[in-house]
Amino acid sequence: MTRDRPTAGWLRRVRTGQGRPIYLALVEALETAVREGELQPGDQLPPQRAVADQLGIDFTTVTRAYGAARARGLVEGAVGRGTFVRRRAVDDEAGLIDLSMNLPPPPQGVSLAALLKETTAAILDRTDVATLMAYHAGPGTPGQRAAGAAWLAATLGDVGPERIVVCPGAQSALTAVLTTIAGPGAALVVEPLTYPGIIALAARLGLSLIACPVDDEGFLPEALAGLCAEHRPAAVYLVPTTRNPVATTMGLARRREIAAVVAASAAWLIEDDPYNRLFDSPLPALATLVPARTFHIATLSKTLSPGLRTAFLAAPTDAMAQRIADALHATALMGSPLITAVAVRWIRDGAAERVLAGVRLEARARRAIAAELLPAARGDAEGLHVWLDIPAGLDAGGLRALGAARGLALVGADAFAVTPDAPAGLRISLGGPAKASLLRESLGNVATLLKPPTIV
Repeated sequence: MTRDRPTAGWLRRVRTGQGRPIYLALVEALETAVREGELQPGDQLPPQRAVADQLGIDFTTVTRAYGAARARGLVEGAVGRGTFVRRRAVDDEAGLIDLSMNLPPPPQGVSLAALLKETTAAILDRTDVATLMAYHAGPGTPGQRAAGAAWLAATLGDVGPERIVVCPGAQSALTAVLTTIAGPGAALVVEPLTYPGIIALAARLGLSLIACPVDDEGFLPEALAGLCAEHRPAAVYLVPTTRNPVATTMGLARRREIAAVVAASAAWLIEDDPYNRLFDSPLPALATLVPARTFHIATLSKTLSPGLRTAFLAAPTDAMAQRIADALHATALMGSPLITAVAVRWIRDGAAERVLAGVRLEARARRAIAAELLPAARGDAEGLHVWLDIPAGLDAGGLRALGAARGLALVGADAFAVTPDAPAGLRISLGGPAKASLLRESLGNVATLLKPPTIV
């Protein structure tokens, strides 16, 4: 019965007979339940007929209430699926449309909600729950490591599962690598604008960051060679595909040059490659060019869903994979067994490729919108973000404030800068807005912000 449904408890909040329309009382009860956390984003509401029966009111009254709740942005739904509490990002709950966080857009032609329900049901039906939900130390089960090797094959080729470590996200993988190969005071070579997670991690571990000169493809090989010889860094860190935040990709010739520099040095190479699978024909990873010195990390958060919190790390050797697993155990213990099981099942049964295909389609459609509205933006056609140089006379802080006034969450170069003289710009993420129409409106507002003021 409706009364027994976990998401039907909020109906007790409905207060009728107080001189106001019943449908408004229903909407206000729903709004209070969402605000106080009784109902969470994604919770499915009871069917309208069941609500009418429980409250003893007319079905059309409930229909009107659900419609009003949808107009207020409290719920969303589709024919045949039901009505759900609307999913909101943190910034969205603060009234902002998030253009600052990189995440994959909703995949075209795939319902993640339906797929998750189907997958978790199948896992729980065919797996011993006690075993699934127990502690799982180590680099992953043989099946999980084999799934990781299969996922990475598009860019790494044939990699033995013994070299794969299953991690609860890329940040955990980076932590495990750096705590294994770099002690306090060690140097790490990065680009002048780089992933904020590596900046924060270096500060936490007491590592020094050295910015290497770059061009549109990334590190300048001669400059990198000079820095490696002078500073003898523990590692070189890079995001070669859809570089974060500047959105361009390192070509194959440059990858070979960088691989040669690393091979001739004493440094390790940390290849953080979250975006490569978004390309129909991804370039070979640097790990294939200098395998004995490279840690390759690929998270599913940018290609499938951040909620999967699963990343696969390919270590240079089997022995190094075990050392990374030991470091991972010391810092994160393990990933979520259920979430990892979902990711592995998707890879095995082909669902991951279907989701990836849907993300690719939507990402390219959104990139086309960005090309139309922000023609000066740089970025790959397959990318989840673009980079905008800030016109003279404007600054990132001012643009963020102006953006917030227009309901936009923006992120500027300062979040990625290793040196104070790093280039100024904005990284515009395209996957955050729930709908392409909302992205179009948001990018139109960004274009307006960048227009020079009219001189009267």
